[in-house]
Amino acid sequence: MEQRMPNYVLAIDQGTTSTRCMIFDHAGQAIALDQKEHKQIYPRPGWVEHNPTEIWEATQAVIAGALQRSRLDLKDLAAVGVTNQRETTVLWEKASGEPIHNAIVWQDTRTASICNELARPSTGSGGGQDRFRLQTGLPLATYFSGPKIKWILDNVPGARNRAAQGEIIFGTLDTWLIWNLTGGSRGGVHITDVSNASRTLLMNLETLDWDADILKTLDIPRAMLPAIQPSSAVYGNAVGALSGLPVAGDLGDQHAALFGQTCFAPGEAKNTYGTGCFMLLNTGTTPVQSKNGLLTTLGYKIGNEKAVYALEGSIAITGALVQWLRDNLGLIQKSSDIEMLANTVEDNGGIYFVPAFSGLYAPYWRDDARGAIVGLTRYVNKGHLARATLEATAYQTREVLEAMNKDSGVNLTALKVDGGMVYNELLMQFQADILGVPVIRPTIAETTSLGAAYAAGLAVGFWNKVEDLRANWGQDKAWTPTLPGAERERLYQGWLKAVTRTFDWVDTSSP
Repeated sequence: MEQRMPNYVLAIDQGTTSTRCMIFDHAGQAIALDQKEHKQIYPRPGWVEHNPTEIWEATQAVIAGALQRSRLDLKDLAAVGVTNQRETTVLWEKASGEPIHNAIVWQDTRTASICNELARPSTGSGGGQDRFRLQTGLPLATYFSGPKIKWILDNVPGARNRAAQGEIIFGTLDTWLIWNLTGGSRGGVHITDVSNASRTLLMNLETLDWDADILKTLDIPRAMLPAIQPSSAVYGNAVGALSGLPVAGDLGDQHAALFGQTCFAPGEAKNTYGTGCFMLLNTGTTPVQSKNGLLTTLGYKIGNEKAVYALEGSIAITGALVQWLRDNLGLIQKSSDIEMLANTVEDNGGIYFVPAFSGLYAPYWRDDARGAIVGLTRYVNKGHLARATLEATAYQTREVLEAMNKDSGVNLTALKVDGGMVYNELLMQFQADILGVPVIRPTIAETTSLGAAYAAGLAVGFWNKVEDLRANWGQDKAWTPTLPGAERERLYQGWLKAVTRTFDWVDTSSP
């Protein structure tokens, strides 16, 4: 009897607000999808947590749902890839698989006092926000995993000693899911990939290994850290519902989107519009240190090939601002309603909404900033607020793009976009208008999941080379600028003025 060849790859996309499972064919087309939201936990102002057990249960549920919808069996699948919200930090018992604390989410600001202490010159190595930037490409900020690990070790009794013995282990969500997928406490694989490791503030960009000096400074035991692997490689085989399937791809969500958008050449960039907004520019096999507030990060690494680096501009709150209008203010019933509400007015009514709920990320890196709506008059209504909410995403993207142009010396002529918000026609047109360059949406906008599938498929030979992936990319729609240049600059200068009003709102020197 002739053996049936697998025709599909499965991807798990563990995001900030939900987990999804998608199944792709050889042409990169999705044939099945299942998705499940998880609870956002806010113990105190500025604190954001997730329940790792709930996320693992949701992952199992969406795997089952996607398999059921596709009507495939395991023989039809070549591999599974994982992509994840980055920086979100989980510590758990190796023997039991039980988390010792809720996951601390990337948006969480509780580590501000730790970051400020590390930045003080009195610490003996120059200090400052850029203390570890040469090694890691990152500023000291609450965003990254290292200070979150330190906070848990400092605040859970006995955790640091147990971690030094290897009894307590750390992972970002990719590590947590791959460990559970491959057996958990019964022999699960404890790994992460270079892209996720590069977001911890603990990995050396040159060696692609944990930096011993930084570990010592943060008092983080090396024994608790996962092994750092390529983004495309076979890590182990799944158990349970995906039993025997190679787990072969692992990328942080924004790196997966870069991969899914097939930005494989230096100078190619993408912008993902999700809970936050993240622009990545491929800079090739040499890291480029930013002088304009961007992050130097690992783009991806395919097997034994050289690692590919990227510049990144990270914006904390974009799609999450729409959710805030929905959940906290009740202005809309569902997120997609915002476009209709914003279209009830012709402009923003003179207001700007700076969503510094977790401080400001690129290019400012201000933990002391908080959200503000400025320019309010009695004329302003909920339509103006909806429009200002969408415009905030476009303005922040322009700030990042300008910094990227300065660092790279390359002026982008078009921007590839993906993520849930790219179906908002008003936002995409305004994005093109405020940038002054075309904005292009691919035929497959779920490029994060697709990137994870591509990485896994390459590792097992389902796709032979990156040129096969390029052949799958196609343009769905492009928006071209229509706003006069003078008006574009007037609006943007108003935004820059509004941003300054959010500075110095909180005292980050105290816990």
